Parts: sequence; structure tokens; C-alpha cells
Amino acid sequence: MNLNTFPYTRSLLAASVAMLLAPQTLALQEPASKRAEQGIEVIQVSATRRSENLQDVAIAVTALSANELEKMQVLDLGDLESHVPNLSLHVGDASNAVIYIRGVGQIDSISFNDPGVGVYLDDVYMGRVQGSFLDVVDPQQIEVLRGPQGTLYGRNTIGGAVKFTSAKPSEITEGYLDLNAGNYGQFGVKSSISGALVDNKLLGRFAIASSKRDGYADNQWDGGDDYDKDTLAWRGSLLYHISDDLSAYLVVDGSDGSPSHSRTPHRETPIYSIKEGRLLPVGDDPFKVIVNYNDLESLETRGAALTLEYQQGDSTFKSISAYRQMDYRTHLDLDGSPDSSFGIYNFEDQDQISQELQWLYHADGLSLVSGLYYFKEDDSTFGGAVAPDFFVPLGDGNYLPFPVINAGLRDQKNTSSAIYANLNWELSEQLGLTLGARYTKEKKQVTSRGEEFAGTGIDSAEGMEAAFGKGVGYSPTGFTAEQDWSNFSPKLTVDYKLSGDHMLYASASRGFKSGGFNGRLTSFAQPFDPETLWSYEIGSKSLLNNNNIRLNLAAFYNDYKNFQLSRFSIDPDSGAFLSLFENAGKATIYGAELEFSAVLSDALTLNINAGYLGGGYDELVGDFGAEISDQRELVNAPKWNGRVALDYWLDLDSGSLTMSLSSSYRSKTYLTVSSSEVLAQPGYALLDMSVTYLTDDEQWQLSLYGNNLTDKRYRQHGFDLSASPGVQLGYYGAPRTFGINLKYRF
Repeated sequence: MNLNTFPYTRSLLAASVAMLLAPQTLALQEPASKRAEQGIEVIQVSATRRSENLQDVAIAVTALSANELEKMQVLDLGDLESHVPNLSLHVGDASNAVIYIRGVGQIDSISFNDPGVGVYLDDVYMGRVQGSFLDVVDPQQIEVLRGPQGTLYGRNTIGGAVKFTSAKPSEITEGYLDLNAGNYGQFGVKSSISGALVDNKLLGRFAIASSKRDGYADNQWDGGDDYDKDTLAWRGSLLYHISDDLSAYLVVDGSDGSPSHSRTPHRETPIYSIKEGRLLPVGDDPFKVIVNYNDLESLETRGAALTLEYQQGDSTFKSISAYRQMDYRTHLDLDGSPDSSFGIYNFEDQDQISQELQWLYHADGLSLVSGLYYFKEDDSTFGGAVAPDFFVPLGDGNYLPFPVINAGLRDQKNTSSAIYANLNWELSEQLGLTLGARYTKEKKQVTSRGEEFAGTGIDSAEGMEAAFGKGVGYSPTGFTAEQDWSNFSPKLTVDYKLSGDHMLYASASRGFKSGGFNGRLTSFAQPFDPETLWSYEIGSKSLLNNNNIRLNLAAFYNDYKNFQLSRFSIDPDSGAFLSLFENAGKATIYGAELEFSAVLSDALTLNINAGYLGGGYDELVGDFGAEISDQRELVNAPKWNGRVALDYWLDLDSGSLTMSLSSSYRSKTYLTVSSSEVLAQPGYALLDMSVTYLTDDEQWQLSLYGNNLTDKRYRQHGFDLSASPGVQLGYYGAPRTFGINLKYRF
């Protein structure tokens, strides 16, 4: 990490280190009441499916409470990225959550492949990456678990899990109203109310949030904007104490996102224009685009989950029954030009059911988490290209017009069933042993059909949707295929408590992610196998200096096999564009992580997290079977990443004032499987700041905030279509944003 390149990062870190090395008597001599207010927050996590102190859990997990999420202005899952070491998390090209933990994840947005990091909403696994990029509405906390979690969580957690827990109903009547306004026309409202509907029996809670924002980019094609936001999200919950031993918890939620425009990437390379007969140059400003196919973006989600919990002695029995559905429609301009060279559309309907039965046992020296899990989803995706200006490069600067207007319909059924157990045994007061295992069976069935519509007079996605399968299109293709897989994933963890405040642990665990069929093809079935990963980890968790310092460390080594990669190529015989999805080889990934929090004085706290990633591909198969591992870098795996934050707290006569300053850094990151240097993002730092006033009665809170204050331009996501139609595209993170937040609690 070259901190000299980023003066404000260097200055902030230097000040932090200086204060850290200062005499610690300040913290020790402060009144106990002040230290309690500014002390290290004790966080209870449910990473092991039961409530435990974060420091007692032998897992690399970052947990952020509702208070921390609010203080850090975490408004959606993407804002978590800098707060968790070795986490890459951003929205992708099609409203999908792109999540990588320790270099393991999935970049593709189409539904035929599963995410490498599981997202859980109130213990319910979300099967699709669309709908998983959650707005943070009325949370209790968010936990990010790093490394395979198969012995505890639903499915496909080969890289880790992001666990969102919403706030539960309370006995007392309470609530809040939160207003937010900022640049780019940002305006948001959040509100929640909770209380007893029947004393000591039935509790309820309801939260709703609306967020609107103009687009970050200007579209010079029609004078409009691009990538705006218009979202309404809500959640209702009921907690019914049927008896002293039996309870029922129902959560129902929904969200509607209907912005005026989809997200358009910035064209980073010239592209040929059939209409103009020349190469169109690249613009300098990534927030100025000239596109004609960004006019549709709609995402709707609905969900319901019922948890029945029965306690009997040392045992707890749980049933978690859930249903979720998602509807997504979009037009994406992937030529980045005013031509119709490569417009892509995707209309997806998905629904899923899941059922989990758990037996949890906890007694002196022994605890068990065990369960049966079942998941089934139906996904129907209609998609294709609207590209009447498409072309085929012939070489020597010659291009052949080749209109492409086509459609594909894929119906897919996925089922997964599993049995798992995770046993923790305290062999002595200091020594603990955890044995875990999961056996999974998965099956995928797919029916895929395709048709061509160029020359039929139908030139829109909606027209093809209405005419598909009715004999209007031509060159029909199709296949039906199914396959099943099974997997055994064990886990072993040993932990040793040096004292009540110091713990060491070591673990070995195996992760698994299901196989499937390439959903972009309609002429033949291209299956791909499951991924597997062995992860070896050592770590320590410590509370120091009279609990004024928290220091958590972890180091890991991942042996990653059969990883699934999407790549774009061209058929050497026909010149046709090919979209391939294959098991490409093997990789070794290793690294280390640090999380540090310190109360430096009655008025000052310091937080640091840092991650390091090393390793790379051991084997990688490219075009024509070529071995190219030495030519490629891991995707979304920066060598260095981290964040330094200082919080200054000032007690006033009428309340308190908190000032927060933070800087985050990520080193060079490759965003595409091709390891394109054009799209690779060089190392960069971001600077954020906020000032918050809280009244003495804690009812009123006013915050001023600014993010990316230096207005850094940085790519988060990319598309390398250099094979065809010969263009590379970059998706940029948010520019400088600032605003004001007013919150009233009652």
C-alpha cells in the first residue's frame, strides 16, 4: 500500500498511530460512566445459530449493530465494503449483488449460476443475486461471516455469508421517523413503529422506507439522466408468545424499485459504428454517456417467513418456513453508444420455498446445532439481444453488418436438501473442539429455447415476448437437461482460551457450490460442475487494556478447485459471439485480516480494519484449451484493503456532538475474468466524514455527512466485450455525495 500517494490517508493514519502510542492512562482515569458511553460495544452475534458474544465465536465474523450502521451511514449492502476486511461488495450490471469474500464469489448476473456468498434475510437464504442487494431498513444488525459456512447455513456459502437481521418487535411502544436529503436530488424517508398489540402475548413492528435519487450520469442522447433510484421497501413482523415455551415469529417484507433508467457503463474503448462508418471515440467523463437502450429497470420482491420456536429444558426446536418471489425487468445498453449495436434485455420471474428444521442443544460444556434443510426454486428468464446495428469484425478495419434480434426462454427448477450438524465441546475450561458436517444433494432441471426475429418486423423485447413460440420467429433451438450432485462438507475447529479476554483458534472446513447449465446457450446443454474449496484458518480474538481495546486477527489458506468462470469469446469458424461458462481450473488464495477498535480517551475512538490477499490461479483454461494461469489475475481480489476511522465525541449542555472521519483504501483490482488492464482499477482511497448532534433525551438527532469527499472516479465493475462487438465497459462507483439527516425517536 503506497500511502504516500494519498496524503489524507497518510495523515489520518499517522495521527491514529500517535494517539494509539500515547499513554493509556487517559482511558484508565476517566469516569466509569463516560467510558461506558464511549467504550467498546459488546456485540451479540448469531453466527453459530445461537446468541454469543462476538469475542467468544471461533469464526472470522464482522458484526455491525444498528447503532454502528447508522453512525457509518450504511444505507445499503454496498456500503459495507470498506467496513469488512477482504470484502468486495457492490451492485453489478443488472441490479445484482456482486459479493466476493477472500477472493471467492460470483460476478455473473444471470440466474443459471448460484452466488458464491450467501445472503440471508432473517435466516432465509436468498436464491438470486437480483433482490439480494438490500437497502438497510430497520436493522438489528448485519453479520459478515468469512470462509465456508456450510455446517451452519442454508446453501452455497463457499465464500461466506452476509446475514441481515431485522429489528424485532418490542414490548414497549417505540418508533422513529428519519428524513434524509442530499445532492443528486436525494430524498429518503424511513419510519418504524413497534409495541405490544396484546400485553405479554402479541408484539408487532412495521417499518417502511422510500428513497429517491437522480441519476449520477447524464445521458447526452436524450438529455435525461442514468442510474437513478426510486425504491419503496417495507417490512412487518409479529411475535406471538403462545406459551412460556412456544413462540411464533412472522416476518413479511417487500420492495419495489422502479427508476426511470437502468445503469449504463462508461465505454472505455472505441467502438465501430455501422451508421457512421467509423470508430466512435471515448469520452473523458465517466458520468456522461450517450446511449439509447437504458429506458427500463424494474425490480419487485416479496417474502414471508414463519419461525416456530419451542424450548424444552436444554433443547430448542425450530421450524423456519419461508417463501420468496422476485420479478425483474431491464434494458441494458452494452455498446455504450447511440447506435443499437448491443442492447440486452432480461425479464426474470423467480419464486422459492425453503423449510428448515433445527434442533439446538446447549448445556454445560456442550452445544449442538443440527438441522434438516430443503430449498426449491422455479426461475423463468426471458432474455436476448436487440441489436439491429450489430456487426462482425472481418479484420483490417473491415466490418460486416449483422443484425441480431433474438430471444431465449429458460425455465429452471432447482432443488437442494441437506442434513447438517455442528457440535461444540468444551474439553476443559480453556480448550474447545468443534466438529461439523453437512451432506447436500442438489438437482437442477432446465428447459431452454431460442428464436431469431431479425427481419420479421419485430424489433423490441416486448414484441418478442408476446410472439415467442407462436411461429413468428425462425431458426428455433432448444434443449432439456437435468443433473444432480451430492457433497459431504466437514469442519473441524479447535479453540484455546488463554484467559477470559484472549482466545486462539484454528479451523479446517470444506465449502461447496452447486453446478448447473450455461443459461446463455439455447442450442445445446453446456453443463458445469460444482465448486469445492478447502479453507484452513488460524485466528485470535482479544480484549485489552481493561476492555478498551478489541483486536481480532485471522490468517487463512484456501485450496479452490473447479471454480466457475464466465467468459466471452468468438467462434473461429462462424465469427459468432460466444458466451461461455465453464469450470476453468484451480486456484490458491491466502491472506490475513485485522480488526482493531480502541477507546483512546473519553472523547476519542479509533477503528482500523485491514485485509491482505495473495495467491492466484494454479490452472486456468482459456480459448482453444490454452493454459493461461500465468496471464490472469483473480477477480475482485485486491492485494490490500482497509479502513481507518476516528470518532470524536463531545459532551454539550444540551446533548452530544460526534464527529467522524474515515479513509478507506483498495489496491489495484482486476474486475474481469480476462484481467483486462483497461478495466483494472488502480489503487485508490476514499474519504468520508460526518457530524452528528444528539439531544440529551436522545429523541432528536441531526447529522451532516459527506462521502467520497475528493470526488474520486473509480471503477467497481466491468465488461470485457473486446472479442465482440469489440468494446470494454466500466461501471463507476458513486461520485461525491453529501446530505443532511434528521431523526426523531419516540
